[in-house]
Amino acid sequence: MSDLGVAVVIEDDADMRNLIEGVLLQSGFEVHTATCGRDGVEMVRDQSPDVVTLDVGLPDIDGFEVLRRIRGFSSAYVVMLTGRTEETDLLTALHGGADDYITKPFRPREMRARISAMMRRQQPQTPVGAPSEAQSESSPAKEGGSESVLRHNGLALDSRSRTASVSGAALELTRSEFDLMQELLRGAGAVVTKAELVRAVRGSYYDQDAFIGDSDERAVEVHVANIRRKLRDDPDSPRWLLTVRGVGYRLAKPR
Repeated sequence: MSDLGVAVVIEDDADMRNLIEGVLLQSGFEVHTATCGRDGVEMVRDQSPDVVTLDVGLPDIDGFEVLRRIRGFSSAYVVMLTGRTEETDLLTALHGGADDYITKPFRPREMRARISAMMRRQQPQTPVGAPSEAQSESSPAKEGGSESVLRHNGLALDSRSRTASVSGAALELTRSEFDLMQELLRGAGAVVTKAELVRAVRGSYYDQDAFIGDSDERAVEVHVANIRRKLRDDPDSPRWLLTVRGVGYRLAKPR
């Protein structure tokens, strides 16, 4: 296996497929390619990749259906690729569990930077256990001298294993959702802006002076909506996340 692990490219256009394969090979991945959706799903199942790039417009089943099937068994980092710019595509991809969304044409270094930032994060392992009653619900638990588990109102995120649980029950988050929630928990009740959350997801691709567009912030909104849905947070009396209109988000008060 290569340094960064395994990548699967699902793309029917030969030129684009070769471009993406080249970018990933240069980045240090072992790369496998598929030209249609059904073959792509089986390749992901067989190869257990760390990264999947997925074209929306495939000849047999569209990328959104491929994404739905992949998310049934894989936690791989999924980047959706499309030549269309409609916001509905962005929303559909992120609601379906995609971690990122890149519009064609794109710069190869953009894809390389986004994936490299993601690969600096750990793979999910096993769910964390229920939080201890003796620990503060709004501050990190220190384990072995490091801040590993962040807890708030029964929610626990383990930064080492990159796993989450609510009252001991495993919570399935995509990598991007985990990073957003981790940033909010680290804020310990302070407001975290949408720009800060974009940087939490994209890592070093966006430095402090980089322009962050409406589509980036909209993607954050969709990720947060997905997190709320998975947490089954009551919109009338939120237990975890509060919206600070026009700014960003913060944690609800400890209970």
